[in-house]
Amino acid sequence: MKPRADFVHLHVHSEYSLLDGAARLDPLIAKAKELRFPALALTDHGNLFGSVDFYTGCEKAGVKPILGCELYVAPGSRFERSSQDGG
Repeated sequence: MKPRADFVHLHVHSEYSLLDGAARLDPLIAKAKELRFPALALTDHGNLFGSVDFYTGCEKAGVKPILGCELYVAPGSRFERSSQDGG
């Protein structure tokens, strides 16, 4: 049996990462298992919609799930509708 990989992807977007990801969870987890990754992260943009399916799929495959989210912080209130120059 080949040894476990010593590398873990920590920046991974899935089909739930709107306009930025294309990877489907099941094939992603299957590939991590095939490559014997000890863990795999899910860091979709601005949401955690796939986190439960990702977590349970990883647990079933014997891959440690790492959950995260890529978020953006904007100046001012979310109710402001005027443009800002970022400065």
